[in-house]
Amino acid sequence: MQLDLPDFALETYFSKWEFSAAHHLTASDAESMTTAELLALGTDADAEAYANLHLGYTPTWGTEPLRAAVAGTYRGVEVADVLAFAGAGEPLFWASQLFVDAGEHVIVNVPNYQSIESIPLATGVEVDGLPLWTGDGESLRWTLDLDRFEALLRPTTKLVSVNFPNNPTGFVPDHETWLAFNELCHGRGIRVVSDEVYRGVEIDPQRTIAAAVEINPSALTISVTSKAYGLPGLRVGWVASQDREALARLERAKHYTSICNSGPGEALATIALTHGEQILERNRAIVAHNDGIVHEFMAAHADLFSYRSPDGGCVAFPRYLGAEGAEEFCTRTVEEAGVFLLPNSVYRSALADVPTDRFRIGIGRTNVPESITVLEDYLRSR
Repeated sequence: MQLDLPDFALETYFSKWEFSAAHHLTASDAESMTTAELLALGTDADAEAYANLHLGYTPTWGTEPLRAAVAGTYRGVEVADVLAFAGAGEPLFWASQLFVDAGEHVIVNVPNYQSIESIPLATGVEVDGLPLWTGDGESLRWTLDLDRFEALLRPTTKLVSVNFPNNPTGFVPDHETWLAFNELCHGRGIRVVSDEVYRGVEIDPQRTIAAAVEINPSALTISVTSKAYGLPGLRVGWVASQDREALARLERAKHYTSICNSGPGEALATIALTHGEQILERNRAIVAHNDGIVHEFMAAHADLFSYRSPDGGCVAFPRYLGAEGAEEFCTRTVEEAGVFLLPNSVYRSALADVPTDRFRIGIGRTNVPESITVLEDYLRSR
């Protein structure tokens, strides 16, 4: 029986506009770099090794240097705790299926990256959504409510899938709540699948929460070079976990999909992660600069927008207050001004009613000031 999956709303919308719109103002990744710029971060030996790289298969687990570089980005994680994947979507696909059986129960945060919701629903298991907000309109606040979470738990709950910093809201729970959440899940035998692709570009580094792998023995931390590091072209992701038996199950499942990663991608990712803090510092500065520009722009149009800086990551989910609504606003801006924003509809959920007065803006790329200028001109002319 095949998985009966719906269209991936976000990716379908992106396929229409990502490379045709003149001004991409909803990018989910930080500013990227060229291969030459990345190689310049490494040594002459790194550049020589890359130039002479044999283009054969790589190990299914990932090369030892890559896994060591990934492990080095966490506290207390060893090489054997890391399994490489082709991006983050692949491990999310498998983790949403392998650790839940028929008749068992899954909880996923809402709003979410659609795969963490659609895949378990397609397998036929019971799925509930955990809303990450309280209130509505101007009083809405993003939150990880542990009382609400506990109310959803069942004796059959086996897996919880969460994403912090959250896409699209930029929300990050406080340290104490995040630790309590992981302790609660582990204590009840519930596996946490933690999508942490934006971790590391918090404007205030004090908001960076511990990776789930660092504080939860059964958790699966999923990350990638694409988002916080701004290197999506490498297509290198990973799972880090203290549960090596779970990693072994994921590795066997990987034999049916990517089998192994690209050698050049893993070599470049190793250099990137070895110099990861330098890249993240650069990207945090870009996000902070753009956040100020977006704040100023939206404050100048307070009749149309209400903006809150993201706690982490490089996307935000501001309110649109105009009479036509956020959906129509996003349609008009891309069709009439060539400014690509992501409407609320791509985050609709079968599990909870995501606020409809929102749209996603990306603040991680260096084109943001130019795109905001174009959007400003458009608003003045209409």
